[in-house]
Amino acid sequence: MTDDLSALEDWAGALLTKLQPKERRQLNTSIARELRRSQQQRIAAQRNPDGTAYAPRKARELRQKQGRIKRKRKAAPMFTKLRQARYLKVQSTANSIAIGFLGRTARIARVHQYGLRDSPGKTSPDTRYDRRELLGFSSSDLDMIRDSLLNHLTR
Repeated sequence: MTDDLSALEDWAGALLTKLQPKERRQLNTSIARELRRSQQQRIAAQRNPDGTAYAPRKARELRQKQGRIKRKRKAAPMFTKLRQARYLKVQSTANSIAIGFLGRTARIARVHQYGLRDSPGKTSPDTRYDRRELLGFSSSDLDMIRDSLLNHLTR
């Protein structure tokens, strides 16, 4: 995937240098918004950039009162709030695009992105989380970037 990204960068670099900084900033902003939208849709679909499904949540062992039968509920989708534009920030300049999380949400996202250890609560022991790639380039993202560049340059 990094080879595809570097090839796209080499191809587009020469074309982008001929644009004015204002035009590059506008183009970068529109591409960044489209990338954020595609990342949000992929996170909502619970998919890694390569198309595989996220690792399922671990079953929780909750203490229950004696004599009660409690039905299992279907687990809610993961990262429903993290994928909101409020947490998934976009920064774009004439020369760069950055999409990521800030503050506390960045720590949570990093733990899941790389499969690190973290404690889920104040008194909970450390737990190893499965790797769930929240951010990354899929082949459709690279195609979208290339198409956006071509559309902008041919106008």
